[in-house]
Parts: sequence; structure tokens; C-alpha cells
Amino acid sequence: MQSFIFKNKNLITFLSAILITTAFISKWTVDNLYLFTWSLVIATVIGALPIALQAYQAIRIKVVSIDVLVTIAVIGAFLIQNYEESAIVTFLFLFGAYLEQRTLKHTRSAIKELTDMAPESALKMIENGEFIEIEVDDVNEGDLLLVKTGAKVPVDGRVISGEGYINEASITGESLPVNKEKDSMVYAGTILENGTLQIVADRVGEDTTFGRIIDLVEEAQDSKSQVEKFIDRFSKYYTPVVLILAFVVWIITNNIELAITLLVLGCPGALVIGVPVSNVAGIGNGARHGVLLKGSEVITEFSKVNSMVFDKTGTLTVGDPSVSETIYYTEDSAMVLSYLASIERESDHPLAKAILNELGEIELHNVENTEVVKGGGIVANINGQRIAVGNISLMEKEDVTLSDNVMADIDRLIKKGNSLVLTSVDGKLKLLIGIRDQIRFGVKKELSRLKKMGVKNLIMLSGDNQGAVDVISRELGLSEAYGDMLPEDKSAYINKLQSEGQIVAFIGDGVNDSPSLALANVGIAMGSGTDVAIETSDLVLMNSDFSRLTHALGLTKATSRNMKQNIVIALGVVLVLFTGLLFSGWVSMSVGMLVHELSILVVILNGMRLLGYKL
Repeated sequence: MQSFIFKNKNLITFLSAILITTAFISKWTVDNLYLFTWSLVIATVIGALPIALQAYQAIRIKVVSIDVLVTIAVIGAFLIQNYEESAIVTFLFLFGAYLEQRTLKHTRSAIKELTDMAPESALKMIENGEFIEIEVDDVNEGDLLLVKTGAKVPVDGRVISGEGYINEASITGESLPVNKEKDSMVYAGTILENGTLQIVADRVGEDTTFGRIIDLVEEAQDSKSQVEKFIDRFSKYYTPVVLILAFVVWIITNNIELAITLLVLGCPGALVIGVPVSNVAGIGNGARHGVLLKGSEVITEFSKVNSMVFDKTGTLTVGDPSVSETIYYTEDSAMVLSYLASIERESDHPLAKAILNELGEIELHNVENTEVVKGGGIVANINGQRIAVGNISLMEKEDVTLSDNVMADIDRLIKKGNSLVLTSVDGKLKLLIGIRDQIRFGVKKELSRLKKMGVKNLIMLSGDNQGAVDVISRELGLSEAYGDMLPEDKSAYINKLQSEGQIVAFIGDGVNDSPSLALANVGIAMGSGTDVAIETSDLVLMNSDFSRLTHALGLTKATSRNMKQNIVIALGVVLVLFTGLLFSGWVSMSVGMLVHELSILVVILNGMRLLGYKL
């Protein structure tokens, strides 16, 4: 029976509203007091059921919650036949709980999403040298496995033969695929974008890096204790005081009606509805401005954040490498670019894709005698000329002279965090291109605003190399920046900050970020990130618009202030009514009800101010 009532709590709230509305319409239109009275009686009874059950459960564990006060107040109002108050109080309490429930939905589906992304099968070498497909759970350390283009790497292991590019975004969060060759390490859950690899399994199952990510998310979510609702914390002191006060008044005056009236006055709708109204208005404003807040506890925590930790790729940067600078060492730039495009279309290297995207539609030539130079680039013939496209080592191998001016350009681009692509024609350097992941537009300005809003520490953690991380950090003026970090390193750093008393928000977008998102006081996901990151987070910036982060911080601060204002209003009304009831004769049940309704209107209007909030 209890489970049925709690399962249909929202339906009970709806029916209660219908009955109360019916009661007042019947009274105001046709003056039908019979329908008026019985509608309120039924609304009180059905509305009080879930509240009374919650009060009973609280008392069983020796907790005097606000449910207890509401239950006693409703029973008291019912006994003195004030059905209007009893019905309205039950409805407001249930409706307030419904709003709280709507704003405090924290999902644990992140674990399922992670599990779905884990590899399910592997190609294992058997005794005759052939490969058979087996379940990944049946892979043992030391097994020889084959990974084909487009497949997920099933375990952590070492490459023993083959070559290819692996997308390691699920582990490091970085957008550029990494070249893998003999003796390179590979990780479970990463994807081989091209090539074929044979690997030997070093770590399997839960011991893999991907398996540890899943464990970290589970541990972080378990260790992240849910913040108690403010009203419940307050009722720890408020409820017993009201009960004792009512009991004392009854003993002293022997006036049961006065005592019950005091209980009714001590349970204002403003206190019940004030905090949820602020939350809902704040969350509504956030939704209209592309900020998804997942509950009132997020609002409270985020408003107090003093350290923000950022992932780099896809958060501070765009997450899609592109050409940042092009330097010509020839007057015939059109010819060199057409040669470059002709050769790069032969490659599936991610830097080649960035160059072709930059060049767009361009004249192409027939490419002959193509030679892929391992770890260097491509050499080919076009129109009888020898064209080399690649890195510095390839230029040295081709005996291309790099002048002091060229080396100065190369050094400058490297210091800016670029990957380099050089192009030579018949042994002479013609073109130098720098490619890097670009900083998101407006990020520097928004970070400056965050500092002005009270965020003391702006920190970047990235799986990228320290050199590239330092370049981004200097440009953005960050407090600290650390590279070459795996998911467990990021989580450990957040733990360190929290142990120092910092209230930490982590902002990221990848699967690898999900442990940190779950562990931080507030996890913030970019809306274009993975479903796992979004599900694990407490706050989502829709469309990955970084400017919404400052709006979100300002909004939560305003909402937190608004909640406190509504609580002060509600308690102030109670104090005035108690004073009037005990020390003067102006407070009656009808006056108390009127003041309660006015206080409810005041806190609702105060909360609705948040709908128009702008930073």
C-alpha cells in the first residue's frame, strides 16, 4: 500500500489541486457549501496520506522532520474543521516536494553508457596462426590479438607488428589520432582509424585503463554525498521547537484550539514553496540561456565554487585541429598549394585532413611514385618534380636546406603549440604550415570574468603534451596548467584540491572526463561532449557555448541569494504571526490564512525575478 501511494504521489498532488479548485469554484459560483466542504475533506485525506507515511517513517528512525509538523498541523486543522487550511497545506507541501523532485534528478546511467562503449569482442590468434573472434572477457594476458581498421582495441597491450592511427579520445580526450607502430602501447576502448595492428595483451578486463575509468566513475558517484535539502536541515531545529511551543501553550492555556492554531500558523506555505520556486525559476532561466542545471544542490554548490578545473581539448579549445598559419618561401604559391593538396589527398593522416579542409576546392595533379616515409611524411613525383611533404626530419632526409629565417619561423610556430607540415619542391623549401587546435572564441574574456566573480583558481588539466598545454595556459592567463595526464591523474588532482578545502568545479566533454566530472563538487559538461560526460555532470553548457559558464555562475549566485531571501520572508511571517497570536488579539485563523497566502505570493514573485536574470 505504501509503495502504491508513493508511486502515485504526483497523481495525488494533481487530484488534490483539482478538488481544491472544484471546492472554491462551487462556493464562489453557486454557493454550494456541501460540495465545497466535501471536496476539501477528500483533498485533505488523500493529500495527507503520503505526508503522514513519510512522517511515520521519519519517526521510526527517530527523526523529527518537517513531514511530522505538516502532518500534525493538517490533523489539527482538520479536527477544528478548518478544511481550507488543511487541504491547501497538504497540496502546497506535495507540490513543493514535486518541484524539488523535478529539480534534483541525478542520473546514474553514466555507468551503463560507459559499459556500452567498452569493447565486446576480440580477434585472438590460435595455434595454427589463424584469428578467431572471442568475447573480450575470455582474453588472457599474453594472448596475441588482431585489431582491424574501425575496430575497438579490446585490451591494454603492446604492438608487435603493423602500423596505424588510433583515436585515443576515450582515454586522453585529445582529438588528434596517435600513430602506433611496433612497441607502442595501446589502450582498451580506443579506436583504430586506419591500418592493422597485432598486439599482445598486457592488461585485461577491469585492469585496463578503460576499466579503471568505469571504476573511477562508480567510486566518485558513491563518494559524492547528496546535499540535504535546506528545509529538512532547518526542520531539525524548527519542527521540535514548534511542537514544544504548541504543547506548552496547550498545557498553560488548556486551549486546544489555540495550540492547534499555533501549529497551523507554524507551517506556512511560503516555507514549503519558497525554495522550490527559486530553484525552478533559476533552472528555467538557465534553460532559456543554454545552461542545464541538474538540481538545487548544484545551485548551492556552484554558487560557492572557488576553483575551476578545465579539460583542454573540446573545452578551452575547439577540439578540431586546423591550419593556424601558412608561410611561403616562393612567389608561385598557387602551384605549391596545388602540389600539396594533390599529395595530401593520398594520405589519411589527421594533419592532411586539416590542410585539405583549409585549401578547399583547388587544382589537383596526377601523383606518381608515392613513397610513405615512416615517421616523416610523403615523397612523390608531380609533373617530373620531386615533392616532399612532411616534418623536419623528412626535409633533412631530402637534403632540404633550412635557413636561419626558416628555423626562426619553425621555432616560433612550435612555441605556439603547432604541429608542422613542410613542403619542398626538388630539394627546396617552398611552404611551412602550422596546425593547432584553436582556442575557443571569447574564452579568454570569459575566464577574466570568472576571476572577477570570485573564482580564485583557474586550472587546466590535459592529456596533451606539456608544451602545448603551456602555450594555451600563457595565452589564457591560467593559474596552473598540467599536461600528460590520464583520467586517474585528473581525479587525483581534484581530490588534492578538495582535501585543501577548495570547492571545485570541473569542466570537460569527453568519456575520459567522466570520473573527474563525477568527483568534483560540481561537474560541468560541454553540450557537444559525449553522453557519458553529460549524464555524469551536474551542469551542462548546451551547444558547448563557453560564454554560458559565466552566466551559469552568476545565475546560481543570484538563485542562492533568492532562496535565502524566501526563507527569511517565510520565517519572518511565522515570527510575526506567532508574536501576534501570543501577545495580541489581532491574529485569528482567518487572518493567519490571509497572511500565509500573501507570503506565498511574495516568495513566488520574488522567485520569478530570476526568470529575467542577466549577467
